[in-house]
Amino acid sequence: MMTRRIPLRNLIPSLRLASSSLKNGDKYLFTSQAASSLQQAADLAAYSVADDEVADIDWDNLGFGLMPTDKMYIMKCSKDENFLDGEIIPYGNIELSPAAAVLNYGQGLFEGMKASRREDGNVVLFRADQNALRMKMGAERMCMPSPSVDQFINAVKQTVLANKRWIPPPGKGSLYIRPLLLGTGAALGLAPAPEYTFLIYASPVRNYFKEGTAPLNLYIEDEYDRASRGGAGGVKAITNYAPGLRPLTRAKSRGFSDVLYLDSVNGKYVEEVSSCNIFVLKDNKILTPATSGTILPGITRKSIIDIACDHGYKVEEQLVSVEELMEADEVFCTGTAVVVASVGSITYQGNRSKYRTGANSVSKKLLSTLIGIHNGHIEDKKGWMMEI
Repeated sequence: MMTRRIPLRNLIPSLRLASSSLKNGDKYLFTSQAASSLQQAADLAAYSVADDEVADIDWDNLGFGLMPTDKMYIMKCSKDENFLDGEIIPYGNIELSPAAAVLNYGQGLFEGMKASRREDGNVVLFRADQNALRMKMGAERMCMPSPSVDQFINAVKQTVLANKRWIPPPGKGSLYIRPLLLGTGAALGLAPAPEYTFLIYASPVRNYFKEGTAPLNLYIEDEYDRASRGGAGGVKAITNYAPGLRPLTRAKSRGFSDVLYLDSVNGKYVEEVSSCNIFVLKDNKILTPATSGTILPGITRKSIIDIACDHGYKVEEQLVSVEELMEADEVFCTGTAVVVASVGSITYQGNRSKYRTGANSVSKKLLSTLIGIHNGHIEDKKGWMMEI
């Protein structure tokens, strides 16, 4: 079995930047940037990877569930300090104090992202910097220190390379990556934790919904709210998700795919689905609820807006009423897990609206473009893809 060291070509741009700074006389900047780049090189080259080694999995029947892989990443820091050195360790349980802030007060964040394998064998990430920035935004809201963007991306790369054999073949799925930022220090009273842990694990996945690529059937929830004004609905806090289990379980027991929530103030404006953003198409105009604090600013959402504009569609981020939703021509959802999923029907207070789906739908066109950028068949003009 052939093995090779991790290529360091992705680190060259930062070294060039440092060299340019040196020409301008800033020797300190050169030293710090070069040292940082060389440290990243050492981290990524700390182990060998077998290019031809693949996990023994039935890739054709892969779903969206936890499949423990080989390794995970962990890094710690104390309150009012910065994260420094992390490490790759065997995947397994972690030890927590019963008084850990994340257990008692829910002081925690998570991210979701994917690594995919292209037909040429290269492994790529999609807009990893945006996940890093969103975690930093969430950490500020939750009174937590967070890794720098470079630390975040480097840690993700290490985790992917350490679990490379678990990345599905092209077209068979992706390696789902779950970064976590947790208040792991003990705190009996309500206060920020004295210690924090940044952790990343991964699992190979395919379709998020049991329907696969079939259109979704959504239920509009008018009893429970997902988020409230001034709350934490706009960040990826762990506390946002468990309260949605009851309405989601109830909706699924009635045959629906997922729940669509309304705003908590008026109860008449669409916000988001349990785990993804929503888009509404009427004529040639696409509407999506504005991310004004109660809606998570999805990275796939942001990307689809750009792609739709490139295709000539007018996209507006605004309040979207239930009436506009029920009278739409087409509806679709976006998210890291679901990617782009067309909606076949939505039920609200006993009334059911059906929407256009299929190969000629706008959502399929936008999905095709996004996938083309992912797999390299369409030029990545926006610099979204990062090769590992």
